[in-house]
Amino acid sequence: MARILVFGPHPDDQELGMGGTIARLSKQGHDVVLVDMTDGEPTPHGDPETRAQEAAAAAEILGVRRVQIGLRNRFVEHTIEARHVVAGIIREHQADILFVPYWEDAHPDHRAVTRIVEDARFDAKLTKIDLPGEPIYPRWVFHYYCTHLRIIPQPSFLMDITGFEQQKHDSIVAYKSQFVLPEKNRRVVEWVASAGHYFGSRIGVAAAEPFFAREPLGLTGLEGVVGVGLGLGA
Repeated sequence: MARILVFGPHPDDQELGMGGTIARLSKQGHDVVLVDMTDGEPTPHGDPETRAQEAAAAAEILGVRRVQIGLRNRFVEHTIEARHVVAGIIREHQADILFVPYWEDAHPDHRAVTRIVEDARFDAKLTKIDLPGEPIYPRWVFHYYCTHLRIIPQPSFLMDITGFEQQKHDSIVAYKSQFVLPEKNRRVVEWVASAGHYFGSRIGVAAAEPFFAREPLGLTGLEGVVGVGLGLGA
């Protein structure tokens, strides 16, 4: 089974962008850890203690563990120090797969986190460097969509999350300070669900989540490709 790290600039980004995939991978027996780069605070209705409790509840709903690096919310910068902290986590976990936010985003924290992790992937393989754990170069980096830009995702692949929609929903609304108390943010939960149904319709399933890969994926056949033989017409 794979060892997977899912990096989020703030607690709730992972759940919004790929909560169904996280639940599915966990159910399949993969070792999945959510890595929060910041505590996500301050926010209008939150505080560090409340957000930590909400994040822990969301992780329990998805059946995974989570850790926090402790960078400062709204002030995340791409630095050597941040890269080496992340590289150390990659080495300690001996991660095979990394998930990061899609790099095109209006939020500076999101852009910085993605660059930090992508560069830390390289740093993690280096020898003769003062980092914990054994060198490793994660095989894959996949980008999930949790962007503050009104862009239409053009994904490389879609993950079928049919049967995991409720877990995703529950993990999101576990953040009551973010998506329940502020009325304007309740709509976010609705359009995330709608997006899941839309992407599911593209591959003939109830719900799916989009991902982008900079590097090509390899297939050994068509047996596992969802949507083959759907008879969608010529």
